[in-house]
Amino acid sequence: MTLDEKLGQLNQAAGGRSKSLNSKLTSDELEKVRRGEIGSYLHVAGAEPLGELQKVAVEESRLGIPLLFAMDVVHGYRTIFPVPLAMAASWEPELWEKAARISADEASASGLHWTFAPMIDISRDPRWGRIVEGAGADPYLGSRMAVAQVQGYQGEDLSNSTTILAATKHFGAYGAPTGGRDYGSADISEQSLMEVYLPPFYAATKAGTGSMMTAFNDIAGVPSTANEYLIDDVLRAEWGFDGMIVSDWNAVAELINHGVAETEEQAGTLALQAGVDMDMTSMVLPTKIKAAVQSDACLAHDLDAAVARILTTKERLGLFDTPMAYHNPEREKTTLLKDEFRRAARHAAVKSMVLLKNEKQTLPLSSSPQTIAVIGGLAEDKLTQLGSWRAQGKTDDVVSLLEGLQRNAPSGTTVTYAAGTHPSSESPGAIQQAVDTAMDADQVLLVIGEDFDLSGEARSRSDIALPPSQSELAQAIFATGKPVTVILVTGRPLALEDEVAAADAVLNTWMLGVEAGNALADVVWGNTSPAGRLPIEFPRRTGAVPHTYSEYPGGRPADPDLSKDTNRFMDIPITPLFPFGHGLSYSSFDYSDLQSSVFEDGQIELSTTITNIGDVDADEVVQLYMRDPLATIARPKHELRGFTRVSIPAGESRQVSFTVSPDQTALYRVGSGWVVEPGQIDFMIGASAEDIRSKTSVTLTHDRSTGIPASAIETGIRIK
Repeated sequence: MTLDEKLGQLNQAAGGRSKSLNSKLTSDELEKVRRGEIGSYLHVAGAEPLGELQKVAVEESRLGIPLLFAMDVVHGYRTIFPVPLAMAASWEPELWEKAARISADEASASGLHWTFAPMIDISRDPRWGRIVEGAGADPYLGSRMAVAQVQGYQGEDLSNSTTILAATKHFGAYGAPTGGRDYGSADISEQSLMEVYLPPFYAATKAGTGSMMTAFNDIAGVPSTANEYLIDDVLRAEWGFDGMIVSDWNAVAELINHGVAETEEQAGTLALQAGVDMDMTSMVLPTKIKAAVQSDACLAHDLDAAVARILTTKERLGLFDTPMAYHNPEREKTTLLKDEFRRAARHAAVKSMVLLKNEKQTLPLSSSPQTIAVIGGLAEDKLTQLGSWRAQGKTDDVVSLLEGLQRNAPSGTTVTYAAGTHPSSESPGAIQQAVDTAMDADQVLLVIGEDFDLSGEARSRSDIALPPSQSELAQAIFATGKPVTVILVTGRPLALEDEVAAADAVLNTWMLGVEAGNALADVVWGNTSPAGRLPIEFPRRTGAVPHTYSEYPGGRPADPDLSKDTNRFMDIPITPLFPFGHGLSYSSFDYSDLQSSVFEDGQIELSTTITNIGDVDADEVVQLYMRDPLATIARPKHELRGFTRVSIPAGESRQVSFTVSPDQTALYRVGSGWVVEPGQIDFMIGASAEDIRSKTSVTLTHDRSTGIPASAIETGIRIK
C-alpha cells in the first residue's frame, strides 16, 4: 500500500447527515473512493445504493479494499425498541441480546456493517442527557447489559451477513462529566475509574466486541482520544483487546480545543500514537499527518498497526470474500419491521416499564365499564417514543400511548383525551379543557414528562424537575380530586417529589419504541404485571445529584436524626425518592432466609426461596448485594453482585441460587491492581438496594491478585 492509501483507510467520512442519509455521496465522493481515500462511511443506508458504492470500491480502486458502512443503530434500526435506559430497567440481559440481534438483522439487510453501539457508560448524574443511552448507574448491571448487546449484534459468526460489528463506547468515563454537562472533564480518581467506569468495557472486551470508540472527555486533563495509557496499556496490553478503535465525531481535531495540541498535525499524531485507528469525520489522520509519518519511523509503525487492525476488521466481517453480501434489496424489503420483530418490541416495552407507586392498588385499572381520561400531549407524541437515536424508525410505525389505550380498552370502557400541554409547547385554554375532560371521567391517566429533545446528546439539564408546562398541567389535574395515575415519559430520572406525593399511582414508561401504546395497554389493563426495576435511583430534588446507593459511608454516615452532624442534606430525607433496583408488581413476594455455602475451590453459593404470595402470576427481580465491611480501602455501602428476573405463578415458589467467585469481592489498589483480601464478606438479598429481605456473611481465608475488574465477572445463577 502507498502511504496515501494507508492514510485513506483511517478516514471515516460522513456520507450524509443523520436526517439526510447518503446526501453527500456525489460524483466527487466516488472519485475519492476510486483513489483509495476513504475507509468507511457513516450516515449511510440502503442495500442498493450502498451496494453500488461498494462495487466502486472493490472493482474500481487500485487495491479493491471494501468500505465499511456504519450508522448509530442504538436501540433498533427500523423496529425501534425502548431507549437503552429503559431496556436496562428490564433487568433481563437476554432481552437486550434479542433486541440487538433483530437490530443487526435489519441493519445488515440495509447494507450496514457497523453500529456505534452499545453505549455502556456508567452514569450517576441524571442531569447528563446521554444517560438515556446507557444502562444506568451500576457497573455490574452495566457489564451484563454490555455483554448481551455485543453478543446480539455480532452473533456467533461476525462474517455472517446478518450480523454487524459492535462499537462499544465511549472509552472511558464519558458518563462522569463535571456537573453533568455533556463533553465535560471527568474529574475522578483512578479508584473510581477502575472500579466503576471501566468494568463494562472489560466485560465487552471479553465478549469479543470488534471495535471501540473513544470518548470526547478528558480524565485528569488527558483527553480519551489521546490517552495512550488507557488505550494501549490497559485496553490492548492488559485486557487483550485486538479490535479496531474509532474516534468520536471530530474528536481528533478537538484535541486542539482541549489544549494538548497546537496544530492538526500534532492532534493527529497524538491520536495515532495513543492507538486510535480510524478518524470519524475530522479528516485529520488522513490528511494532516503525512509529513509526520514520513519523518518518524515510530509513527509509521503506529500507522501500519492501525491500518492492519482496520483491514483485519473488514476481513472478520467477510468483506474481502463476499463484499456484496449485505446488498440484497429483496432481503431488505422482507426483513424490516417484520411482525415477529414488532412482537419482540412490544414484549421488550412491557418488560421495561417500572411501577414506581401504586396506592390502594390503583393499577391495573378495572375492566368494569367506566370513563378513562387520558391527559397530556405526550400521549399522542409518536416522535418521542422513538427516542433521541431513532436510526430509520418512522413515526408512522409507532403506536402512540393514546392509540394503544383506546384500541385495547375493555368492552364498555370509554377512553377520552385532552392534550393539555406538551413539554415543548402549550396553548391558551388547553389546561382548562384538560381539567374539564378529567372531571367527566372516573379515572385519569396523566401522561407527563420529557419529550425526546430533552434527553440525549448535548441535552444536559441543570434542573431535572418537570418542564414548567408539565408541572402546571399536573397541578391542575391533581386539583380535580379524581384518582390520577401518572404515566411518566422520560429518558432520565426526574425530580418529582411533589407530583409523586399527589398521584395515586406512578408508572414509568420511559420512551418505549414502536409498540409503546400496545405495551402500555398490556400493563394498565392488567394483562401483564409490571416488573421493571430502576437501573438508577430517582432523586427527590435536582440538588441531591449525583448520588448512588453504592457510595462510601464516610466517617459520619448519613443519619435521619437531624440533631446529629452527618453526611446528608438538611432539607430532605437521606433516602432517594426511589432507590436503585426499585419497582413494584401487581403481586407480592416472600423471601426465605439467605443460605450460604463455601466450596473447596472458594466458590460461594447463596440461595433463597421466593414465593409469590399474591393472586397474580408475576415476575420478581431478585437482587444480590455484597459489602466488604473491613478492608485496606474503604468499600461502598452496597455493591450489586447478581440478579435474575424470574417468573413465578401465583402461590408457587422458586429457589434462586447465586454462585459468586472470590474474585468478585476484589478491590482495586492503586499501584497493585485487583486483589482479594481475606476476611468477612456480607451478602444481602432483596427487591431493591433499600428493600433487603435477608443477610448472611462468609469468611474468605486467602488473599490473591486477579487482574480482573470484580464487577465485570458474571455471577452464576440456578433456578429450581
